[in-house]
Amino acid sequence: MLKNNIEQIEIDLIIKGIHARWGYNFTHYSQASLRRRLEYMREEAGFSRLTELLDRVLHDEDFFDFFLRSMSITVTEMFRDPPFYLALREKVIPLLKTFPFIKIWHAGCATGEEVYSMAILLHEENFLDRARIYATDFNKNSLAIAEKGVYPIAKMTEYNNNYQKTHSSKQLSSYYSSAYDLAKIKDFLKERITFSYHNLVTDGVFGEMNLIICRNVLIYFDKILQNRVLNLFTESLRYGGFLCLGSKESLNFTDVNKKYSPIESRQKIYRKIEVSHV
Repeated sequence: MLKNNIEQIEIDLIIKGIHARWGYNFTHYSQASLRRRLEYMREEAGFSRLTELLDRVLHDEDFFDFFLRSMSITVTEMFRDPPFYLALREKVIPLLKTFPFIKIWHAGCATGEEVYSMAILLHEENFLDRARIYATDFNKNSLAIAEKGVYPIAKMTEYNNNYQKTHSSKQLSSYYSSAYDLAKIKDFLKERITFSYHNLVTDGVFGEMNLIICRNVLIYFDKILQNRVLNLFTESLRYGGFLCLGSKESLNFTDVNKKYSPIESRQKIYRKIEVSHV
């Protein structure tokens, strides 16, 4: 039997074991991404074979937490992809401001940097007090970091460079206090944010949202799971609401493509044009 075939058997055993033991289903994650992450964990653990991971994830809860952290997407930064935030500021927020109150779902929020970026935009548009932001992730460790809103001060120069490209007249330092080597997001930006656990693979609809942001998460899923998640977003989004994906993601060739119209094609911002159950 070829080495790749044996590795696939090992991967299938690990995924089935985790689903049965812990209830997390990674069956429909991208196979290439899954293989890379499991290989990383095998090397970190000092194992020679992937199947050695199975015993640890079944019997060692701390190791399973390490597995979950490795499987979640934590790559993020404040005002990541500044043209996206500029498009939000100029094309989406003016439309949202016509509503008396809006709800935003930031799905797969990781450690929260982009959630606070959204809160800053809404504050600068005098709209934050009429918004509620729900920030979710299945990685509880990331959620704890997001809720604290404390980040390395060394990152702030890069974040401020992103922020300046969104046509802001301020400095990012207006929104955090610093001590030693840390920057703490100011509390008033947290007042409209609710951080909570949500698993896109297994959990259901999340309220009637005006805006859903889920950037660079779908690329880690296969087509079946991508469609499952996009249908979940569509059912969670109000008619006329906005869906924002990552730069390498698209609604083309998906189940929900006809239910959206592009608002900003390059930045992958779409508007729902059809009620989901029609």
